[in-house]
Amino acid sequence: MNDLHEMAANSREAAWTLAASSLKTRNAALLRMAETLENHQADIFAANAADIHQADGLAAPLLGRLKFREEKLRAVTDGLRALADLPDPIGATTMTHEITPGLKMYRVTCPIGVIGVIFESRPDALVQIASLALKSGNAVLLKGGREAERTNAALCDALREAAADVGLPADFAQLLHSREDVAAMLKEDALIDLIIPRGSKEFVTENAKVPCIQTGTGICHIYVDKSADVEMAVSIAVDSKAQNVAVCNACETLLVHRDIAADFLPKLLPAMQEKHVRLLGDEATRAIIPVEAATEEDWRTEYLDYVLSIRVVDSLEAAIAHINRYGSHHTDCIVTRDDAAAKAFLTRVDSAGVYRNVSTRFADGFVYGFGAEVGIATGKLHARGPMGLDGLTTYKYKLLGDGQLMAEMKTGQRAYTHLVLHEDCPL
Repeated sequence: MNDLHEMAANSREAAWTLAASSLKTRNAALLRMAETLENHQADIFAANAADIHQADGLAAPLLGRLKFREEKLRAVTDGLRALADLPDPIGATTMTHEITPGLKMYRVTCPIGVIGVIFESRPDALVQIASLALKSGNAVLLKGGREAERTNAALCDALREAAADVGLPADFAQLLHSREDVAAMLKEDALIDLIIPRGSKEFVTENAKVPCIQTGTGICHIYVDKSADVEMAVSIAVDSKAQNVAVCNACETLLVHRDIAADFLPKLLPAMQEKHVRLLGDEATRAIIPVEAATEEDWRTEYLDYVLSIRVVDSLEAAIAHINRYGSHHTDCIVTRDDAAAKAFLTRVDSAGVYRNVSTRFADGFVYGFGAEVGIATGKLHARGPMGLDGLTTYKYKLLGDGQLMAEMKTGQRAYTHLVLHEDCPL
């Protein structure tokens, strides 16, 4: 038995225990996690300092994600306590039918089981992912970016200690350490139910036998329509790009209708320069403001840095076509005063989040009221958009009867006699 296989087997055992655990116990674990992280903060901060020292040459935005000090500790502990206050995501009845007299069918939410998550060098993400997994009754195998290896180990140790303190299996969360571990995890389809790769996903999707949900890659767009309020469009574009550049919901490409470009772009330029954002533009953009040339590759690039590419388009239809071709189906926004244009954009742009007159930075599970999130799902199956607790559950059908037999069903009988509303499954 190789190490990863053993870890996956231990995760499966932990998942069965978690699925049967009470909400009270899981919430107690979350509260204990907050306390344990606070008690071990000196060790965690020391581990993070060692990671930062080792990460010499890392770009400033990525270094900001790597840092884990008092502010981020307070954010994750507040998040853990808030998560404990949320309703139980498992055991909820979402549908009830009476199939034949006395035979009732209930569709009930349940955990997915064992989930593998591959995430960037952002230690606070480890706490969010692991805590969401525990609250939803799942075990999780975690592989963070190598730059955060020491910090992730310190955080994971604290979370495992807290789970054991309240009688839950420490192996609900286990940390992978190498690319070889990831490669082995992708083949464990008998023990692992789902892989969630955040950010770069090509290696995972090309090699996985385990089902995957794609999350994280954010080539997000702002389209400034010809009827946009220019001042509003500038402020939305600046916030979407510069409020935090190293996140998946930051804007990476700005599309501008040709009819408004000459008014909008000269006002955008100083606002972006004030935020130290380097602008790249197509020929039409460069004819209006002095920026570097954008290439075809820029339309496909998630910068995660102080860089923004700009393209002038001839129509709403051209903007939608660009987004659907080059985007990552994450979050895209139109700035417009035209209701018809807004409706067309929100209907035809094929993304998990489609916005009107609002910063793309609002694409976040906490902002949506879901609590923390595992990631932003950009596919269409099982989950889409911010994956909070609901995204980490599936469902099963429970039939409760009293000796009914299929042989007793009459040929051509309706599938069910009547719908029973507002009745929770008693078991």
